[in-house]
Amino acid sequence: MKISRHWKHLAASLFAAVIVTGLAAVPAHAGETDALYNSAQRNFTDGNDVAGRADLRALIGADPGDADALSLQAIWSHYAGDLPALADAMARLNVVDPGMAAGTTHVLDAIGAAVGTLPNPLPALIGPQTGIVVLGYGLLPDGALRPELVNRLTAAWLQSIAAPMSPIVVTGGNPQNGIPEADAMAGWLIGHGVPPNRISVEGRAGSTVQNALFGTQKLREAGATSAVVVTSPNHIRRAVADFIVAGTQVVGATTSLEQLVSQLPPPARQSQRGIYLDATRTFELDTSR
Repeated sequence: MKISRHWKHLAASLFAAVIVTGLAAVPAHAGETDALYNSAQRNFTDGNDVAGRADLRALIGADPGDADALSLQAIWSHYAGDLPALADAMARLNVVDPGMAAGTTHVLDAIGAAVGTLPNPLPALIGPQTGIVVLGYGLLPDGALRPELVNRLTAAWLQSIAAPMSPIVVTGGNPQNGIPEADAMAGWLIGHGVPPNRISVEGRAGSTVQNALFGTQKLREAGATSAVVVTSPNHIRRAVADFIVAGTQVVGATTSLEQLVSQLPPPARQSQRGIYLDATRTFELDTSR
């Protein structure tokens, strides 16, 4: 269980009150700032970014040492293209929590890399230190594979042939008819000639964020330091951002041919919201407190 954010940031808040604002003021009560933080996160989830950033400004005014709020303000100011607000939030965050500031910069770099990623149906030439990660798509109620999941597995199978020494991670929870998704994915690959000892099964993930966090753990256990991420063309950029934030170097983004052409152009700013939202969650900035 995480320590209360109020206690977590109390010392930093007192320090920031003196250094950042020049006022030796006691930070606002945790209940007030928690309410603002929760409101901001709800607004970001609902797509009301203006209101979310306004909540964060009020929170930071009351508690200038709240590193999570400063990080969120930096990330969503980046999304909004508000460079002065981004620079201000990062300057404050570097004073309050340099480690969080470095992590926030990593998140923004990951988002930039993901937006610039091109879906690619061609296998990458990789060595054994690079894993192949296949993201689930859910099973049918009877436990059968959905057609789009078969498309992803086919792309992964082709990648496995091009890189016969690379470990493979299949990641996906949400069992149907008593069949875990990742087990069904592994079974398909084994049925197509992939040796079972190449495959690591991650059966807990229920979201792209968890695919990245849990999948990264499996990659480390398999001795991989980087990965080719395999998913659908319309999902690849969000997945790439999440894996980079989770600590996996992404060296390839392999997809199926379905919807490939429509996903080649970089997404418009509004279409990038999901990438930003997922990245903050992978960075493990709480969605509520």
